[in-house]
Amino acid sequence: MIHRALRLIRQYHNLSVTKLAEELSIPKQYLDGIESGVKPVGNDILEKYSNRFDIPISSLVMFSAQITNERKLAKKLRSSLAGKILDVAEWAMNKNEKIEA
Repeated sequence: MIHRALRLIRQYHNLSVTKLAEELSIPKQYLDGIESGVKPVGNDILEKYSNRFDIPISSLVMFSAQITNERKLAKKLRSSLAGKILDVAEWAMNKNEKIEA
């Protein structure tokens, strides 16, 4: 789920994968892997996104699949809520792209 959030953040700011990878000082292929869910998202990447987009790391962590010491119900609720937020964000991005086309 975190990969969807990071991709949407980049898209919201109208940045290409190449441009953001350059700004974050990471290889484009690595950023592609993160956004597609193939590569893991480490704390270093979260920190770079936090600094670049002025988003608290805690807000980014909400979309993380695993949080240690989280109770089952809290995890289910957070996961469900985070998924809905991402669905709405993707819907808005797609709608905006259609309007601009």
